[in-house]
Amino acid sequence: MKPAEVQDRADRAPVIVGVGQVVDRPGHAASGLQPSELMAQALERADADGKGGWLAQIDSLDLIHSVSWPYQDPLGAVTERLRLAPRHQNYGPVGGETPVRYLHEAACKIAAGEIEVAAVCGGEAEYTVRLAQRQEVDLPWLERSPNWQQPRDRSYLHPLARAHGLNQPVFVYPLYEVACQAAWGQTPREGLAESADLWAGLSQVAAANPYAFIREPRSAAEIAKVSPSNRPIAWPYSKLMVANPVVNQGAAFIVTSLARARAAGIQEDRLVHVGPGAAANELRDWLSRERYDQSVAQDRVLESVLAQAGLSGPEIEWVELYSCFPCVPKMARRSLQMASDRAISVTGGLTFFGAPLNNYMAHAIAAMVARLRDQPASCGLVYGQGEFVTKHHALMLGGGARPWPGEAHARERAEAQVVPTAAPAVATEATGSIRVESGTVLFGRDGIPTHGVVVGRSSDNARTLARVPASDQRGIDALMRLDRTPVGRMARLYKADDGLLECAFD
Repeated sequence: MKPAEVQDRADRAPVIVGVGQVVDRPGHAASGLQPSELMAQALERADADGKGGWLAQIDSLDLIHSVSWPYQDPLGAVTERLRLAPRHQNYGPVGGETPVRYLHEAACKIAAGEIEVAAVCGGEAEYTVRLAQRQEVDLPWLERSPNWQQPRDRSYLHPLARAHGLNQPVFVYPLYEVACQAAWGQTPREGLAESADLWAGLSQVAAANPYAFIREPRSAAEIAKVSPSNRPIAWPYSKLMVANPVVNQGAAFIVTSLARARAAGIQEDRLVHVGPGAAANELRDWLSRERYDQSVAQDRVLESVLAQAGLSGPEIEWVELYSCFPCVPKMARRSLQMASDRAISVTGGLTFFGAPLNNYMAHAIAAMVARLRDQPASCGLVYGQGEFVTKHHALMLGGGARPWPGEAHARERAEAQVVPTAAPAVATEATGSIRVESGTVLFGRDGIPTHGVVVGRSSDNARTLARVPASDQRGIDALMRLDRTPVGRMARLYKADDGLLECAFD
C-alpha cells in the first residue's frame, strides 16, 4: 500500500465525537416528554458534547425502532423537529442489538468514504404511556400511526412453542438458564446465587449513573428472594432479574472520520475510535436450535471480535454485556474467559438502568465513551443481543489512536449470517418418556404458577414440549428444586384433554 493510501485510510478512521442521553420521570403524564422529544434532546446533547455544529452536517441518520408511541412518520418526527435533512435515513427493525449494528455500519461507511457524518438515536416513553393510562390522560403527542401493528411478530416460532405459551423472551431465556446451570455443573441454588451477585453489581453501577431509572442499590440476597416487590416471573427469574421497559429514556451518538474530527478542533482524548466488530444469528425459531446450554452465534461473534482486535477477554478494560436476563452475560463472560468478579456493565443493566426497549445499547455506547475518555489508552467491548438469544452483535471501541487492524471495518463483518447447527427434529406427537433438556415454570401476576413446561428428547432423540399442570405440585417442585437440576431426569408423557402433551416426573 502506498504512503498516500495509508494516510487516507488513517484519515478516514471512524471516531465517535459526541454522545447524549436524556432521562425523564414526570409526576403527571401530561408533562412527560414524548419519544421524538427524547430523541431530539439526545441528539442536541450529542452535538454539544462534540463541540457543536454536527447536526447540520449529518448525512446519515439511523433511528432505533420505537415501540412505546408508534408515530406515523418516526423519522420525520425527529428530522422536522431539528430541521435535519440527512441524505440517508433509516428506521430500523426490532432488536436489542441494533444500536451496535448501526454504529458498526456507520463506521464501515465512513471508513469507505461513503458518508462523512452519521448519527444514531432512539427514545422510548413507556413510563409516561402507562402513567397516562392510570391517570386517564390523553397525551398531547404527535399522532400515532393508525396502521401500526405490534412489531413483536411471533409467527416465525414453532406452533408447538406458541401453544405452550413460550412466545415471549421472558419465558424462553429461563430455558437457557436452566440448561446452562446443568452444563456448568451448578445446582440451581448455585446458579441463582451467581445471577443475584451479577445483578447486585449492576444495581451498584446504575446507582452511580445519573441517567438510570432505578438508582437504589440492591443486595444479592434481596434480588434472589421472592417477595411482594420481587414476584416470580418464570423460574428461575424474578422481577429484579428481568429487563424493565417502563422507562423514559433517550440516547444518541455522532460518528465521523478522524480527519473531520481533527478539523473541528476536537481534542484527541475526546475521540473514541471504532474498532473491529462482528455479527451472527441463531435460527429464529428457538425450538429448532441444537442446544440451550450455549449460543454458538454468541461465541462466534465474541471470538471474532477478540481475534480481530488481537486481544483476549481479560485484556479488555471495559465491557458491556447485554443483560436482559442473567443467562446472557453469564454465557458471554465464560466465552470471554473473564474472571467471575469482573464488572459486566458500565451502564447498569436492563433491570436497574432501564430497558428502553431496543435502545439500551445506545445508552451503553454513551456510557462506554465516557469511560474511554477518562482512560484514553483503554478499550471497551459492547455486545448486544436481540429476540430469543437470536441476534448477536459486538464491537470494540478504543480511546486514543489505537492501531486497529486495517481490515477492522470490513463491511461483511457487520452483516449477520445464521450460524449452521445440527438441530434435532421437533415432534408434535410423542409417547413413552422424555429426557429433560430444560424446563421452566410460568407465573401469573399473583405469583402463583400457571403451569410448567419441559423441553425434552424422546427415545428417537426428537425434541418435544410437555406441560406440567399447576395442579401437579410434585412436577412443579421437581422443576424448581434448588438442590437438583431437572435436566437429565425422565418424565412420562400423556395427552391432555386439549390435545397438548403433558408429563409427570418418575
